[in-house]
Amino acid sequence: MNAKDIVPGEAFIDDRGRVAQLHGIGLQRIGDRWYAWGEDKAAGDRFTAVSCYSSDDLATWRYEGDSLVAGAGELATDRIVERPKVLQHPDGRWVMLVHLDTADYTTARVGYAIADDPVGPYEFVRSELPLGNQSRDIGVFQEGEAGYLLSEDRDNGLHIYRLRDDYLGVDSIVATLRQQDRPELGYESPTLVKHGARYFLFGSDLTYWNMNDNKYAVAPALAGPWSAWRDLAPPGTNTFESQVSVVLPVGAGFAYVGDRWTEHDLESSPLVVLPLRITDDRAELEWRERWSIDELLSADGG
Repeated sequence: MNAKDIVPGEAFIDDRGRVAQLHGIGLQRIGDRWYAWGEDKAAGDRFTAVSCYSSDDLATWRYEGDSLVAGAGELATDRIVERPKVLQHPDGRWVMLVHLDTADYTTARVGYAIADDPVGPYEFVRSELPLGNQSRDIGVFQEGEAGYLLSEDRDNGLHIYRLRDDYLGVDSIVATLRQQDRPELGYESPTLVKHGARYFLFGSDLTYWNMNDNKYAVAPALAGPWSAWRDLAPPGTNTFESQVSVVLPVGAGFAYVGDRWTEHDLESSPLVVLPLRITDDRAELEWRERWSIDELLSADGG
């Protein structure tokens, strides 16, 4: 398809000539394009909007509009709204899940919003402490008609929850994972993919805006048993100075999409997008100065 080159760590400029607000990104393939939802960081870490973009090559981005906008209560402009992730419910409607919090990060809830199409606008429905647990950085996963929430709970670890049938709440805990060296903690910014008969769960250590060596674990079933955590990139590279946000199936392979946070200029923080090699039970991220998704599509004959 002659996709445009991606330059990892270089901010994406949208079709309006502005830095694309793709922070804490969620991604879905819809038809012949990828749709992305990201935190608009124009006001720093406080909420302004969840912006929606689309792309056919993960390099050039078209602004589609704001999917969720600031309002009252938990969506007020003094609140934290992060990690927008979107699933299409089997009935056709779209469900957005977000991390909701106060400015001091003391409420730690997950929020749910719905829309009739992927761009929205989304209508906020409810929030919860899933099964009474804190919920900070989140991810989502879908298999068949079942939806799953991945949620970092600072007190108990990283949970994989099965969502209710309507996707607007949590039904049960499928598994809870913790760090080997610090078993009281889990990993944040989780994302999950399936490759062959195995599930790969990725996460980042708890180091505020600073980057770290992200990890992954592997299992034959969502309930486990899960392997020990392993380094995703060469140790000491801090995952090429990024924090995983999503791992995206592209053709026969996968693309890693991570944030490179610039604490005092969050609006301009770039993404690091790289090809990710996944084999039977291993995942390996390698640095590229530039690349295009044609590499993954050609391997699939696409």
